[in-house]
Amino acid sequence: MALPSALHVVEHNAVVFRRLWRGNIMVSFFTPLFFLAAMGIGLGSLVNRSSGGVNGVPYLDYLAPGLMAAAAMQTAAVEAMYPILNRIMWDRIYDAMLATPVAVRDLVFGEVAWFAVRMVIVTAAFWVVMTLFRIGHLPESLLAVPAAALTGLAFATPVMAFTATRRNDNGFAAILRFVITPLYLLGGAFFPISQLPLVLQWVAWATPLAHGVALCRGVVLANIGPGEAALHLLVLVVYILAGLALAWILLLRRLSK
Repeated sequence: MALPSALHVVEHNAVVFRRLWRGNIMVSFFTPLFFLAAMGIGLGSLVNRSSGGVNGVPYLDYLAPGLMAAAAMQTAAVEAMYPILNRIMWDRIYDAMLATPVAVRDLVFGEVAWFAVRMVIVTAAFWVVMTLFRIGHLPESLLAVPAAALTGLAFATPVMAFTATRRNDNGFAAILRFVITPLYLLGGAFFPISQLPLVLQWVAWATPLAHGVALCRGVVLANIGPGEAALHLLVLVVYILAGLALAWILLLRRLSK
């Protein structure tokens, strides 16, 4: 049975996380708290005075849901890099797991399930901070938590597939510098993508983050229609499933050697 075996992988990760959860929760809470205070209130006051906000809403309200999606992306990328490579070749935890009835597909589904848990923790903490700043319409803004979690998963599964091909961590810095950081800055979290040159607009919309930002912002501000939400959701799901399939294939090839 794939599901019970995959749950054993989740259980293993949960046991490890139990030693670290306090620090993780504090980082997940205080990072958006400080960021929204500095960027949303500090810089936002200048934006609001000069242009009346962005797209008709105060800059803090515009910024927060975009940052929630971007935070999920960053967390997911890191979670799918070093911890996964560690289990493959440094601590060789996957070898130990595969010596039990757990199969490679169980590893993949278990890790993706754990990614989902981590994304919910991170985005829920961010949502609490947004609520403290009185951003969004309750209870509709709660939908931003699963929307941002899906955004994170849309990065986690492809990055996990990339990690399955690595023999060292040299490629991770390149992914963070040339993919994650540019997307963080240009994916629509800080300003409308329409302000970018046309080529960069196409690049941004070809990635999961732009769709995740638009979906989170739409549900928080309650200004997104069902058709538009479904389109953004479809893009995220396609990325998740494609990354999941690729990670399964590559991990099976890697761990079968």
